[in-house]
Amino acid sequence: MNENILGIVAGVLTSISMIPQLIKVIREKNVEDISLLMLLVLISGLSLWVWYGFKKYELPIIISNSFAVLVNISLLICYMKYNKK
Repeated sequence: MNENILGIVAGVLTSISMIPQLIKVIREKNVEDISLLMLLVLISGLSLWVWYGFKKYELPIIISNSFAVLVNISLLICYMKYNKK
């Protein structure tokens, strides 16, 4: 398999991986089973990947990880909105 295709497929799958969780949280308005620490670490790591992509001028890395950051920030906003603690 071509390594560019492999990278694109990996980026797409990684980027969309949290969308089902986001949809579930929005529908149920329940974030009890979501770890705030996990979200913060994930957003930090994805943000570093975006920075790395800019340093290496790698558009697939920048685009896929930027999208993943936005999805996870949306989940973080839902966490803050729906957290009952």
